[in-house]
Amino acid sequence: MSRISTCFSELRKSHRKALIPFVTAGDPEPSCTVPLLHAMVGAGADMIELGVPFSDPMADGPAIQRSSERALRHGVSLRDVINMVRQFSEDDRKTPVILMGYLNPVEVMGYARFAKAARAAGVDGVLVVDLPPEEADELTHVLIKHHLDPVFLLAPTTNDMRLEAICRAARGFVYYVSLKGVTGSTRLDVVDVKLRLSHIRSKTQLPIGVGFGIKDAESAARIAAFSDAVIVGSALVERMGALAKRPDKIEGEVTTFLKGLRRAIDAA
Repeated sequence: MSRISTCFSELRKSHRKALIPFVTAGDPEPSCTVPLLHAMVGAGADMIELGVPFSDPMADGPAIQRSSERALRHGVSLRDVINMVRQFSEDDRKTPVILMGYLNPVEVMGYARFAKAARAAGVDGVLVVDLPPEEADELTHVLIKHHLDPVFLLAPTTNDMRLEAICRAARGFVYYVSLKGVTGSTRLDVVDVKLRLSHIRSKTQLPIGVGFGIKDAESAARIAAFSDAVIVGSALVERMGALAKRPDKIEGEVTTFLKGLRRAIDAA
């Protein structure tokens, strides 16, 4: 059982839902990332989704696009991100880390080399946004061989045939994109998401995390009432971006925000 599966199992036993924050590695400066990961765990994060900076993050809205730009100005590469996970894992061997990014850097590095390095560093799961599941067999095979969970996105428009195929390929959990659009969109329809998750549960026993459009404690609590995990990215990254020129203030801002989400999720 992977650390992701173990984490969900332990949360289920205690009747709790996972809080999974997203940040871009190297944003706003490379030296900020590892201390920030530890601070997020201290504030109540159960897992961490760590973004690999990319020049054309097509699924991401303006906030996360700008975070990639800030990181790339410092030359942060996939290898640097893996090294950040290694540093984090030296002091935290429990919290699962999921790398989220795009295919090009992984292809340049090579599937086997990437998977081996990521696993050795302490990575637990990999989400490649622009790799369709129909074309993911080769990478999925390599990830599973190296004990990494391939995580896939499900959209409101995903039909049943594709839904079943994705769920068969996925490990750890599936990530439900709660709306049609990019990260940071605001058209969250909680009733529709609840209905959709009920249908997805009829197709898989994997935990379901929900992301995109979750802005605050209220929306996090409403989603937590019927999901297995609340994934928060843009709302967090926006706060970091506002403090990009004052990086010493970021850890406190992130901690306060996540503690508020944690309380709301636990009360849901």
